[in-house]
Parts: sequence; C-alpha cells; structure tokens
Amino acid sequence: MPPSRCLASLFFIPALLFSAPLSPEEQKIVAYVDAHAADFARDLETAVNLDSATENHVGVRKVGELFGAQLEAAGFKSKFIDLGATTGRAGHLFAERTGMKGKRVLLIGHLDTVLPGGNFRREGNKAFGSGVNDIKGGDLVLTHALRALHGAGVLNDTQIIVMMTGDEEAVGSPQELARKDLWDAAKRSDVALSFETAIGNTATVARRGSMSWEIEVQGATGHSSGIFSASMGAGSVYEAARIVSEFYQELRKFDGLTSNPALIVGGTEVALDRTGGTTTGKTNITAQRTLIRGDLRTLSAEQLAQAQAKMREIVARNLPRTSAKITFNEGYPAMPDTPANRELLAQLDTVSRDLGFGEITAYDPKSRGAGDVAFISPPLPAIDGLGLRGNGAHAPAESADLESAPELVKRAAVLIYRLTR
Repeated sequence: MPPSRCLASLFFIPALLFSAPLSPEEQKIVAYVDAHAADFARDLETAVNLDSATENHVGVRKVGELFGAQLEAAGFKSKFIDLGATTGRAGHLFAERTGMKGKRVLLIGHLDTVLPGGNFRREGNKAFGSGVNDIKGGDLVLTHALRALHGAGVLNDTQIIVMMTGDEEAVGSPQELARKDLWDAAKRSDVALSFETAIGNTATVARRGSMSWEIEVQGATGHSSGIFSASMGAGSVYEAARIVSEFYQELRKFDGLTSNPALIVGGTEVALDRTGGTTTGKTNITAQRTLIRGDLRTLSAEQLAQAQAKMREIVARNLPRTSAKITFNEGYPAMPDTPANRELLAQLDTVSRDLGFGEITAYDPKSRGAGDVAFISPPLPAIDGLGLRGNGAHAPAESADLESAPELVKRAAVLIYRLTR
C-alpha cells in the first residue's frame, strides 16, 4: 500500500473503532434511565395484562390510554384517533410535541397484538406474555426513552410525533383510511424510527412486504365412486392440493420470498374467515368446494408482481372438471434498502459505540416480517428494530429479555437527542 494510503488509513481507523465521550446532556439521559430502570418491568406487566388483540377494540383503546398518559407525563399532547366502524378497527394513538430544533422525528409503535393478553409472567430477567416483545416491550422502549429525555430537560422546542397504530397486526380496510393518519404524520417529519422487536445488535433498514391471498376452488360433486371419471373429474380437494403443491415447487425459487397456505377447508359446504373455518361433508361425497387462505412476503414491488403472475398462472391450469380463482388483498409494501436508511443506521451505530454497547449492523430483510414503517419509508429515511429483544412473537410462548431494556432505552434516547439538536 502506498505511504499516503497507509497514513489515511491510520487516521480513518479510530473514527470507526473508538467511541466519543457523551455530552453532559447525554450523561443526564443515561443517568435518568439507570435511576428508573426498575420501572420497565412493572410498566410491561401492566401493558401486557391489558388484552389488546386487534379485534378487541375496547382493549386497544385502553392500551392507547395507558401509553398516552405516559407520553403526556413527558410533555406530549396525546389523543386517540377513532377509526369508527368503517375500517373494522379501533383506531390509533397520536401524540406530539412541537418545536423548531433539529430534525422532525416520527416514532412508530402499535397497540394491538396477535393473541389475547392478560397473561404476563416473569422468570428472572425473562418476561412472558402476548405482546411482551411484539410490541408492548418496544412501545415501552419508546416511551421510556422520551421520559428520559424529558427528565434530562432536553425535549424543549423539539418536533416529535409518536404514532402507535391499533391495527398493525391486521390493517383495517380500506388502507387509505386506516393509514391516513400515519401518512399525514410522515409528511410533517424528516426521519422515522420504529420500535418493533430488536434482534441482537442489529437494526432494520429494509423489510419484506406482506399481503394475504385467498383461493376458491370449485369441482363437480356426487358419489365418491365417480371420482377420477370423465363425468366427475378430480374434485375440489385434489385441485386445491395441486395448486398448493405447485406453489411450493415454484415460489421457493424466488430469492427471499415466502408464501404460506395457512388455512384450508374443503367439503360439500364450507366457510372460511381470517382466523378459522367450517366444513360439512361425508367420505362418500366428492368435495364440491375448497377454500384456502395464505400470505405472500416479498422483497420488492417487482418481486411481488412476478410472484402474483406465477400464482395466477398456476391457479389457471385446472384439473378435469374443476375451476379456481385467486384474490390478493391489500397488504404491506416492502421497505427498500436505501442510502438514507443506511445513513440513519450509521448514526445509530455511532450512538451505540459511544454508549459502550458496540457495533450495530443491518439485519437481513429476508428474515424480517412486514411492518408499519414500510408505509412511510420511502420517502422518509427510517430504521426499525429499536424495540425490546425477545423471541416467539405471535406464539403462546412469546418472551422478552428484560435485562436488555436499559441498553435499548439509552440507545433510542440518545439517538433521538442527537437527531433533534
């Protein structure tokens, strides 16, 4: 290596490897978090024990009131935005501080959970319960970070919006109404931070998009002894099995794409909704109708279009005397990896190093689900995965690492502080 390049490298390495001292204000933020660290588990228990499954509108509102009170204690004005009956969802928590200092920051969480709550328990530094990491733990990282900033006296004249949606786990329809308030908040912001579950020492700069699909299969019905014949054909269940099997063979060829047939019912008379279904029939009757519901997760809009075309192609080539149609529902867009998101990640990495917590790297979007942040990034620079560490989201054994809470609160608080200078 030429001497000039060696010299440049020597000057460059310290900037990458060594942390800078915290400012006096940042030291106050850290001290506040340490002084109130014990509050986190107590607040998490309170939040988890409120059942706020997406369909429980009363519970979603109660959790909104809980977090709204915490934000008001940090000097925010909060309100619950009622979506009414139109979307089939409860609504959103909106809170704001207005000012002119630094960047205008949008902080994103959500109030709803997949499974019903009311089941918090603790084993040492591990907490269990519905939403304990997805996302009530993350919501508390958000609110505790803001409380630390308020306690350190550094929130004055800052412009910060907090948006906690009440339907992240199942977005209301139509989307233009269910996500209008989030889009409006984004228009008045310069940067967004989202508090879905933290995964190790990473943050999320890109996420896959997600949408659900439904297939209805029709076939001839009659005595089962006639199946395979020219008059009876294959029946709806065999046709459904063909479709699902070909999805498995063809869709897994796409890099980073997944498609999951989650629910299927077949028989003489069938019904299927978002969480369950019913069927009637007998073993000596060929199934007339089969219904399938599933999801599709893709890395980009282009990949989504390609996958949809392939799925329609598969559904269209039917077995004898059967027909099938597929419907794609509204879903989450993909969040692309952008230079602006990478720059925000670099700022978080610097904060983490300065706090003594080490390097933060980008998480692989192939392993990350969809999230609200994708609705507003782009255009906003954004990162996600700033919430509480944990495992088992969307499952009865969901858990969270309470020991990680002070570190994650400090990291979020100092990042928000630096963005708003």
